[in-house]
Amino acid sequence: MSSYLEVTKDVYKQAAETPDVGLCCTTTPVWQLPGLKIPTIMQQMNYGCGSTVAPRDLVNDPTVLYVGVGGGMELLQFAYFSRRPGAVVGVDVVDEMLEASKRNFVIAEQENEWFKSDFVKLVKGDALHLPVEDQSIDVAAQNCLFNIFKENDLVRALEEMYRVLKPHGRLVLSDPVCDQEMPANLREDEKLRALCLSGSIPLSRYIDLITSVGFGTVEIRARRPYRILDPRHYDTPEQIMIESVEVCAIKDPMPADGPCVFTGKSAIYFGSEQCFDDKNGHVLLPNQPLAICDKTAGALSALNRDDIHISPSTYFYDGGGCC
Repeated sequence: MSSYLEVTKDVYKQAAETPDVGLCCTTTPVWQLPGLKIPTIMQQMNYGCGSTVAPRDLVNDPTVLYVGVGGGMELLQFAYFSRRPGAVVGVDVVDEMLEASKRNFVIAEQENEWFKSDFVKLVKGDALHLPVEDQSIDVAAQNCLFNIFKENDLVRALEEMYRVLKPHGRLVLSDPVCDQEMPANLREDEKLRALCLSGSIPLSRYIDLITSVGFGTVEIRARRPYRILDPRHYDTPEQIMIESVEVCAIKDPMPADGPCVFTGKSAIYFGSEQCFDDKNGHVLLPNQPLAICDKTAGALSALNRDDIHISPSTYFYDGGGCC
């Protein structure tokens, strides 16, 4: 195992043995769902930067894989939607984290009459060699783990997720990203990388790596401020802004003209005809915004029409649209 991964393992071993509320700063509120009570200890051990739990992904009783179990909070949330033995598989390389999560599920079972601990199957393993069969998972997820990996390992982790997903399965990720240049001394600092700070890469590169392993559709669902690395507290000549992004990558076939990446752009037709048809599968009705992928946005912009408005990326895509 690489030295930086050993450091990461040690950090989360300590976090399992002694919950560290400030270790990672979640940027979204804890999901509140009818009949779901999340134990306090799970909230204290929520070492993520966002959420990977989206009800629209969790229809039809899916089999869910979650890598990097933390205190078990998101595993419990996933089990809310798949209430059967082994429906949710949690994989972690840290024995102490698996044990802590197992203890927390006993508490969750006491506090939630619908929940049974056997809804969640905890397995020892790592993201680079998932102990999961090919094409056996409907929804896979990770929260604030993949940003720790260096690029070769990140690609390997993405390939593993792609392997275990069924066709049209979904990989939901929440990770810090940074569009500024991360100073080399911070990037190579193994402790800062383990703390989900210095391993952040630009969002565009993150998307490129996701699509490079075969995911044909990518949705950017949220983008929020996360952390500041400033010269007073870190060895950096300038202030560095890190953001948290929530991404869904879908195992769709790769289109011949490249992946469909949704970053929250819309097209609005305001011409005098009943509709505008680009003859490529996209029909715009007057003053009815249509969510479009970046590829379609580029094609429509190239038409240079004065009756079609293309909005900039919002990085908050919530479904529907052109593809």
